[in-house]
Amino acid sequence: MFGFIVVLLVLDAFILAIVVLLQAGQGGGLAALGGSGGTESFFGGRHAVTWLTKTSWICGGVFLFLSLVLSLISSNRSAGASEVQQLLRNQPAVETAPLPLDTGDVPTVPAPPPQGDQPQAPAPNP
Repeated sequence: MFGFIVVLLVLDAFILAIVVLLQAGQGGGLAALGGSGGTESFFGGRHAVTWLTKTSWICGGVFLFLSLVLSLISSNRSAGASEVQQLLRNQPAVETAPLPLDTGDVPTVPAPPPQGDQPQAPAPNP
């Protein structure tokens, strides 16, 4: 399915490039290479402009749609598919021992209860 959509995208890009190059811009583009008439002799005057414009809009829309579909398919395909991620998932979790607390010479005397409405002063650090 993925390969088929890629082939359609490449084919659409090729058609889009040809249609855009055939449009006569300010300099005439590739449409003027066929002679003095360009695409006018093949499609006829104004009809060539509308046909090429509509075709380029359709091909551009199809290109954007196929690109969106391919990005959605590829994001679902590659979810955790790399070898490194598989190796990391298969490794057992490393358990670490808790670090001992170094209390040093800090006294463990409880603070006196507050007296009245006076704010309690912070305890001095030794």
